[in-house]
Amino acid sequence: MATVLLHPRTSSPSVTPRAFLGFGTAFGALGLQEQKGYMSQGKHAEARELMYSGALLFFSHNQQNSAADLSMLVLESLEKSDAKVAEDLLENLAKLFSLMDPNSPERVAFVSRALKWSSGGSGKLGHPKLHQLLAITLWKEQNYSESRYHFLHSTDGEGCANMLVEYSSSRGYRSEVDMFVAQAVLQFLCLKNKTSASVVFTTYTQKHPSIEKGPPFVQPLLNFIWFLLLAVDGGKLTVFTVLCEQYQPSLKRDPMYNEYLDRIGQLFFGVPPKQTSSYGGLLGNLLNSLMGTGEDDDTEEGQEDSSPIELD
Repeated sequence: MATVLLHPRTSSPSVTPRAFLGFGTAFGALGLQEQKGYMSQGKHAEARELMYSGALLFFSHNQQNSAADLSMLVLESLEKSDAKVAEDLLENLAKLFSLMDPNSPERVAFVSRALKWSSGGSGKLGHPKLHQLLAITLWKEQNYSESRYHFLHSTDGEGCANMLVEYSSSRGYRSEVDMFVAQAVLQFLCLKNKTSASVVFTTYTQKHPSIEKGPPFVQPLLNFIWFLLLAVDGGKLTVFTVLCEQYQPSLKRDPMYNEYLDRIGQLFFGVPPKQTSSYGGLLGNLLNSLMGTGEDDDTEEGQEDSSPIELD
């Protein structure tokens, strides 16, 4: 049987590395039963610390299945306990996520449950700090699309911009350098995050090697975004309307731009929702996949539960 010692700080059972390595997956199964026993006794913090340490050890020796099982039990402990959402717990969850096989189904299930727990039962789409940590991991893995999604749900506009510069430079066409940041700004605005929208635009346009210093910019689309951010601060519907009309040639480059702008018009300029706001078909699926339940309206990063917008 595996050697079990007392943890020096918590006096909770701890398994020696030799035992973990000697018994491998077989010990992992035993360990899971032991952890469940501690959780059933209400000792969530002790069990969680043991499971987290065990998961890290399994990951360090590439025992992905056992590590993933323990990672899910860490989450189960958080879900069943009264643990407050805290930065150290979010960092632990992000660490486990970063060590999981990027292609494993367990990772998908883990991140979904982790984000749900981190929302604290508020119905939000996950804690911004956790989204930021996930985005950084995915950025390191060069999974730029997923990284962008999580950056959009964080408050890290600067990090998002730096990732987009790398994304555009390594994967995009030179003719589309403006589209990378335009999409991000419009999506941040759809999430009512004006601050990050402004930061991502300023940082991206300053750091991208293919963009000449502005404003004004050589690319009309960048000028549109610059004017739009100014218009959002002013809140004048006539300015917004004229701006969208004058830049239609640029806005036609992506069919989603006008959908984003419809939502921005509602959020910042008092434009009433369209009578046909319940989109159907593929577009409806895209629109419905973003916001889900809303965030509080009294925060700049808040989201409302109507007219969801796709952020893929």
